[in-house]
Amino acid sequence: MRLASAFLAALVLFLAAPPGARADESAAWSALAAGGHTLVLRHAATDPGIGDPPGFRLGDCSTQRNLSAGGRAQARAVGARLASRGIEIGAVLSSRWCRCLDTARLAFGRVESWAPLDSFFGDRTTEPERTREVLERAKRWQGPGTLVMVTHQVNISAAVGESIAMGEGVVVDRTGRVVGRIATTP
Repeated sequence: MRLASAFLAALVLFLAAPPGARADESAAWSALAAGGHTLVLRHAATDPGIGDPPGFRLGDCSTQRNLSAGGRAQARAVGARLASRGIEIGAVLSSRWCRCLDTARLAFGRVESWAPLDSFFGDRTTEPERTREVLERAKRWQGPGTLVMVTHQVNISAAVGESIAMGEGVVVDRTGRVVGRIATTP
């Protein structure tokens, strides 16, 4: 009964979504299946708040805003959703913030930290250079599989002009153009 209710709720949301939103996700899945694209993923759901507490330190997760229990489940679900569609995952890069590293590890089982993906929420002076580096890396990616970049909303907005929810992603082609979005849940 519970599964049937969840299915009906998902179906209603899918049918209620504007046709462009459904097509947007369809285009994303097609691009991912083709390989050679980049999935720019916002970290999964966190404990409530914006930014990090004053005095946080990158090397100390206890000083940062971290994934909630729901966020950990969401990260696993993102990885499982990609795997269930047979999407080959190539390199997995992440901001050095714990919530991003944890999202990547839980979703894909591996991660390489990459400073250009670090949040510039509190200091926009590095935004242009880091955004350029991120887009250049995406444009150079040729596979095999999909390049995954786990980062923050502020970085995603700067790079591709999209505002997405925690745990969602945008698929970017080799020109740096967004071809579609991947929702948090099916």
